[in-house]
Amino acid sequence: MARLERPRRRTPPDPVAVLRGHRAAVNDACFHPSLPLLFSGAADGELRAWDTASHRTASSVWAHAGTAGVYSVAAGAGLGNKIISQGRDGTCKCWVIEEAGLSRRPLLTIKTSTYHFCKMSLVKSPSSTHSAREGSSWPPSDVEPQRVTIEENAESHVVNTREGAQEQGEGITSSGQNLMAIAGQESSQVELWDITSARKIISLPQSSSANTDHPTKQKGLCMAVQAFTLYGSAGYVNILSSYEDGSTLWWDIRKPGLPLSSVKYHSESALSIAIDGSCNGGISGGADDKVVMFTLDHQKGAFTLRKEIELERPGIAGTSIRQDNKIAATAGWDHRIRVYNYNKGNALAVLKYHSDSCSAVTFSSDCKLMASCSTDTTVALWELYPPKPESKVDITKTDEASC
Repeated sequence: MARLERPRRRTPPDPVAVLRGHRAAVNDACFHPSLPLLFSGAADGELRAWDTASHRTASSVWAHAGTAGVYSVAAGAGLGNKIISQGRDGTCKCWVIEEAGLSRRPLLTIKTSTYHFCKMSLVKSPSSTHSAREGSSWPPSDVEPQRVTIEENAESHVVNTREGAQEQGEGITSSGQNLMAIAGQESSQVELWDITSARKIISLPQSSSANTDHPTKQKGLCMAVQAFTLYGSAGYVNILSSYEDGSTLWWDIRKPGLPLSSVKYHSESALSIAIDGSCNGGISGGADDKVVMFTLDHQKGAFTLRKEIELERPGIAGTSIRQDNKIAATAGWDHRIRVYNYNKGNALAVLKYHSDSCSAVTFSSDCKLMASCSTDTTVALWELYPPKPESKVDITKTDEASC
């Protein structure tokens, strides 16, 4: 009897370009929100800017000296023509994007005195389109999507580092576009910094609570952070922090003594976490053999498990969700980039270009490109499931709704 031939699986796509030039492991990458530029940081301290149209190096600087290396890079609409690099030398540096590329010297250096493996996070704000489309539990307010106001006392602008812990998040006025969350000098703490003034605003848990009995002490090192804001929350910053024991905490800076809630989705260290464009949920990966998708109940301040995906091989170093909330991707220790339908949680593709452990994956703000970086010293660019262009009817409806 003849065997029935099974339909062949579609072959995964190849990258549209491979960016070569780094001489050490590439730890992180990010797209500029409006310019055709991609930034990547390597373990030898080099920070590169790439032209995503020509696939060539636009400029390069030695951002962090010695063997410390660049561990994380970040750009955001609120930063304009600036980007932030994080080194293993206890500093974060702000660089200006000039006509000739990156400035030769940093605009400012923030001495955080943190030497952990946790990548920094800029504050993410939900777009109005996501909140309206997905029925966010918070109604739209007058707070602009890209601006965060953290205030209960409008007379105070920046809280002194020494005073921040006692203020418990009150009296802090800053712009979310200029705030950065990072693992603290105390390994179980999370800190919120004002980039413009290079000052620490607050520690979570606050210093008076960070004693030997505090629950975060038992969770080990903070391995991943994600800062965000919500509509209707008066612009107060929330932070998700993941720890060495596999747990994730949800913080509101107005209540710095204790987290709003805690979950333990991973059996080993939780290494990466990303929140979606609506700030209503996210995805996390760790040193174990699973990827977890979850939702956030803003009214209750609680996590809800949405999808648990088992992996053949353990180790997820990076996670990312495309701005339109349709695609999510993970960077694995097994040299693979895995792509998922974020809404349904089903696997779409396994990309097998890299020859060594993948360290990060990120999407461009227009949803057209994805970049992956690896210990193999390369950055790969991918075009996956490009967003469909809006029809004339959709554009008309959008225009009418905005009138």
